[in-house]
Amino acid sequence: MPRILAIDLGTKRTGLAVTDSLKMLANPLETIETSGLLEFLKSYCGREEVDTLVLGYPIRLNGQPNEMTPKVLSMKEKLAKAFPDKKIELVDERFTSKLAMQSMIAMGSKKKDRKEKAGNLDKVSAAIILQSYLDRQ
Repeated sequence: MPRILAIDLGTKRTGLAVTDSLKMLANPLETIETSGLLEFLKSYCGREEVDTLVLGYPIRLNGQPNEMTPKVLSMKEKLAKAFPDKKIELVDERFTSKLAMQSMIAMGSKKKDRKEKAGNLDKVSAAIILQSYLDRQ
């Protein structure tokens, strides 16, 4: 059964999350260097069946674009070209980093692990974006 993969795009690192096979739960997958995102996705989608890519859409509290918005829209176009057979969705990502940090604290994550942003926070943020998408379906 195909899965849904979420992307929390960053300038340096990108967090990824994926659903379980029933598309009910979002699970953090990995954090990778943004420069290698397309190659990683091609490899991953070659091994795993993915039918939808969910991309975190950054906007300000007032609904206006921020500095990352054009980069996300550009990535959406690249994804559409690289994966014409996949559905690509944008999901509001406001507050996901704060929610990710709160989730990590609630799960008992050590301060050292939370500070290690180069992995944990980004992929947990992607999982929150994905779970938000699943909840609205």
